[in-house]
Amino acid sequence: MDVDVFVAVHRHEWERLEQLTRRRRRLSGPEVDELVTLYRRTATHLSTIRSAAPDPMLVGRLSTLTARARSAVTAPRTPAWRDAMLFLTVRFPVAVYRSRRWWGVTAMVFLALASIIAAWVAHDPAVRDAVGAPEDIREMTRPGGDFETYYSSAPASSFAAQVATNNAWVTAGCLALGILLGLPVLFIVFSNAMNVGVSAGLMADAGRLDVFFGLITPHGLLELTAVFIAAGVGLRLGWTVIDPGPRSRARAIAEEGRIALGMAVGLALVLVVSGVIEAFVTPSGLPTWGRIAIGVAAESLFLGYVLILGRRAEFAGERGDVASSDVADELPMVA
Repeated sequence: MDVDVFVAVHRHEWERLEQLTRRRRRLSGPEVDELVTLYRRTATHLSTIRSAAPDPMLVGRLSTLTARARSAVTAPRTPAWRDAMLFLTVRFPVAVYRSRRWWGVTAMVFLALASIIAAWVAHDPAVRDAVGAPEDIREMTRPGGDFETYYSSAPASSFAAQVATNNAWVTAGCLALGILLGLPVLFIVFSNAMNVGVSAGLMADAGRLDVFFGLITPHGLLELTAVFIAAGVGLRLGWTVIDPGPRSRARAIAEEGRIALGMAVGLALVLVVSGVIEAFVTPSGLPTWGRIAIGVAAESLFLGYVLILGRRAEFAGERGDVASSDVADELPMVA
C-alpha cells in the first residue's frame, strides 16, 4: 500500500475529525453524527495502516486522534460538578416553585388542623386525660421537663444527624408514597399535625405556650416547610395517576416521579440545615428572640432562593425534570 496516496485520500477526513473533536462541547446534532462516523472511519484507517504499512509517524498521529475522538464520543457531556450546580440553581428551585400551590395549600391545611387540635387539647380535660397520665404530662410540660430537655438529650452532632435522618424518612415517604393516589401522604400530614397540635395544646394548658414557640420556631420553620413541600409534591404525583392531563399516564407518572426523586435530594439538604439549627441553636443559651431570628432568617433565605431562582427558571422553560438527552427514548404511540 502506498502510504502517501492513502494519506492524500483521507487527510481531509482526519482534519475534519480533529476540528470536531476540538469543538465537541459546541456541536450541533448533525455534527455529532459526523463526529461518530469520522471516528469509526479513522479507527479503521488506523487498523489498516498498522497491518499493511506500519509507518510509526502516521500510526502515532492516528492513535492520538482516535483516542481524543473516542473521548469526545464516549465521555460525559458535562462534569459532575456542573450537573450539581445545575440541580441546585435550576432544577430543584424550579421544581419547588412550580409545585407551590400544592405545598402552599398543604401548609395551610396543616396549620389549621394543628391549631384546632391544640385548642381542643388545651380546653378539654377529657382529651388531655386521653393523651397521657397527668403525671406524665406534668413531667413533659414543667420547666426543665421532657419537652425542653429533648433538644439537648444527645450530643449536638449526633442529634443533628438523627433529626435530619428521621425527617428525611418523612419527606421521602411523602414523595415515594404519593404514587398510591396520595392517600399515605394525607395520613403522614395528619399524623404530624396531630403531634404538633397535641404538644402545643399541652404546653398552652400549662401556661407555657411561649416556651413551645420559642423552642419549635428556630428549626421548625424550615423543617415543616420541607415536609409541606414533600407532601405537596407527593399529592401532585398521586393526582397525576388519577388525571395525567394531555400526557399519557405512563409518561406523566415518569416525569413527575423523576421530579419527585430530584426533590428528595434537595429536601435532604434542606433538612440537614434544619437539623443543624435544631441541634446547635434551639437548645443554645441564646435569648429566645435570637434563636427565633436565626430560624426566620434561614426560612427567608430558602423561600427567597426558591422564589428568585425558581421563577427565573420557569420563565426560561425549565420544569425541574432531567435533561431530555438523559431520558430514555419512547416508542411512538398511535393516537
